[in-house]
Amino acid sequence: MPREIVTLQVGQCGNQVGSEFWQQLCAEHGIDPDGILRPPPPNQPPAEDRKDVFFYQADDEHYIPRALLIDLEPRVINQIQTSEFKNLYNPENIYMSKEGGGAGNNWAKGYSQAEAVQEEIWTGSGMGSYLLETLSDRYPKKLLQTYSVFPMLTETSDVVVQPYNSVLTLKRLALNADAVVVLDNTALNRIAADRLKLSNHMGTHFWGKHPEVPGSIPSGGISTLLVSPSVQYIVLYTPLTANTSIVHQAHSTVRKTTVMDVMRRLLQQKNLMVSASTRRGAYISVLNIIQGEVDPASVHKSLQRIRERRLARFIQ
Repeated sequence: MPREIVTLQVGQCGNQVGSEFWQQLCAEHGIDPDGILRPPPPNQPPAEDRKDVFFYQADDEHYIPRALLIDLEPRVINQIQTSEFKNLYNPENIYMSKEGGGAGNNWAKGYSQAEAVQEEIWTGSGMGSYLLETLSDRYPKKLLQTYSVFPMLTETSDVVVQPYNSVLTLKRLALNADAVVVLDNTALNRIAADRLKLSNHMGTHFWGKHPEVPGSIPSGGISTLLVSPSVQYIVLYTPLTANTSIVHQAHSTVRKTTVMDVMRRLLQQKNLMVSASTRRGAYISVLNIIQGEVDPASVHKSLQRIRERRLARFIQ
């Protein structure tokens, strides 16, 4: 496969985010919930986009996601299989535990269950960790990138062992992933409350109403992130993410914007999806993924203005 990307959705959070991610990709590529390509509008040529990166065509020319849906607990996957997009996925690429009891938020239980069924299917955090280890060992030349949602920093979780699950997973992410795109619930909840005016903004409610969050991050291609100067050192592979397109639908307006405006807002603390301060540190490098038609000259001018205004401080 030259540039194809295979997506693995593991656990409750992974499948919730993944479901909205595929809905966003289908909307961008003009694919309906059954995988059928919508005809272009009259007097408009077909779009020349790379659908084959995330999708493949079946014998009947339906587009099917290159995705594996894995979970020990069937609730989220059952919701996907009864949703509008139930015919989009390949049923052979969906795995649920036969017992259906889940791992009970126990990292070790999920890890051991994955080890026990690795010949049937090499899945929360424990099974995801084992899966990451196995993929890294069996396919050492393949690039592995994760989108990892970290728990709340300030509020107490109803899952007592959540801190242990996070620490045990961090080791596997550090040793086996080529890049880890970090998102954390503290920052996402702040964005949901401040900018989206959502009072109940946890989990599916947030992702379901705003699929541009998981959908926009990989729009430039995973290989761009991994082979660019953004990942210069093996121990510094967790890029901070920011997004400027999250707005409340009732308050959304169409306005003229510039490359400079977008790049400036991406550097602002309020647009970060991670609860980390950029004021005390310095950037190694920055990768901006901007959708739409962009003039390269505008990008170079904007970069120069950012340096002149010292909006971003880079290491020397």
